[in-house]
Amino acid sequence: MEESTMTQNQAVPQRFYALEQLTDRAQTIRLIADALQVYRGQVAQQLDAGEQAQAYDIYQVLERQRDTLVELLRSTRPFLMELEHRLAVSVDSLAGQLSTFQLMTKDYRKLTAVLKQFANSLPNNQTTNAAVIGRLMNNVRMGHYPTDLDHVDLITRGIAFPSGVTTNLLDPCCGTGAALRKMAMGNNCFCYGIELDRSRAEQAQDQLHRVGFGSFFGSYISPGTFHVVFLNPPYLSVLSEKSGRSRDEKRFLLESIPTLTWGGLMVYIVPYYRMTEDICRVFCDNFEQVSIHRFLDGEFKKFKQVAVMGLRRHRTDGSIEAEKLCEAASHPERLPTLDALEAGRYALPASPLKVENFRGAEFNEDELARQLKESSSFDRLFAKSKLDSEPKSPPLPLSIGQVGLIGGSGLINGLMECDYPHIIKGRIVKEKRTTSQENRSQEGHLISTEYKETVSNRMIFNLLTPNGFISLA
Repeated sequence: MEESTMTQNQAVPQRFYALEQLTDRAQTIRLIADALQVYRGQVAQQLDAGEQAQAYDIYQVLERQRDTLVELLRSTRPFLMELEHRLAVSVDSLAGQLSTFQLMTKDYRKLTAVLKQFANSLPNNQTTNAAVIGRLMNNVRMGHYPTDLDHVDLITRGIAFPSGVTTNLLDPCCGTGAALRKMAMGNNCFCYGIELDRSRAEQAQDQLHRVGFGSFFGSYISPGTFHVVFLNPPYLSVLSEKSGRSRDEKRFLLESIPTLTWGGLMVYIVPYYRMTEDICRVFCDNFEQVSIHRFLDGEFKKFKQVAVMGLRRHRTDGSIEAEKLCEAASHPERLPTLDALEAGRYALPASPLKVENFRGAEFNEDELARQLKESSSFDRLFAKSKLDSEPKSPPLPLSIGQVGLIGGSGLINGLMECDYPHIIKGRIVKEKRTTSQENRSQEGHLISTEYKETVSNRMIFNLLTPNGFISLA
């Protein structure tokens, strides 16, 4: 499969998501840089004309454009980090200087020149070093980034599994299932995985207890039923000429949180540069005892990964903790490595949880067979009805019409065992009845006669008793 993918990559030109985003941002930076000077000129014109109110309105637009540009500059940093570009270290400095720039400065030429120089220096598909592209392409591996199993061991060492309780583990991007199986080894666990790639999902079925095929976002999973969510989402995206793909780290995090029980553990593995302000805020709003560790040096050089861990709590304001987490993630060289994670730091809830529903977005024959095997529906469907073997008695006394219907159908024919044994047979006889009605004028003369024929059913019961034959109609 890897060989066929490489052939496809050679035939169809591919572009990195990071390069596409930087190219778009470079163009927008240049446009806004030119717009700042224009708005400043309009403010001056209105002031010279004595139009203070109009000048203030335009000044507010100028402020908003400056703020937009500041955020735009900062948004380039994660992409520059992914490409290991030298500009990554200067982005925050440039954004900080722009945020304090005096907007009433008359001459914007130096500012505009610096911004355009920055935009022109951003990497794109034409300017990026081929060696860098080649190395990143080798890291893509069809969009699959399996977690190093030695690091899974280090993470598992930091978890205190409850004794006597089977814990539920979920991996929303399980790949072949190797990482989750490694975590479960030696512990009393039940492993669930979701995998988009069908080939890897089929392999995962040999590793995990249950596997859902297709996208995690289209799956159906019981909420609050997992003790651990092990989440290593895709992050190094490749775009082909005919299709696009956006980053899903945040969406994976947001939509996997509800599957955790209160006090359950989230293990979130991403490159350190993807721990942006919004991601840190989501994590700290929903988790407590949050820690962040980077992978050991050899593995860290490949994907720049960190493991962020925390226990789920009811949502609260975690803005202060989020600032600290974001600051820590931006300096990976200062982060402790995973081997420094203390043993048993995270104790899992000691309550058993039942996963009522677990279904992938795509049809999976093995999963369907497993569900049918556990279901009692077929047993009930094919089991002989109790009504066929048990004595029957009506819940209410039968009406005359019901007695006639039962008798005419033959359901009560035969020997009746009672205080006065007898044999009974019912039959229905059709009877025709003709009636006439005369129509006369006011003077009493006969005008016409109407004849009406009605057909009715008469129920007859024939009884043979020890005292003789009786017919009841």
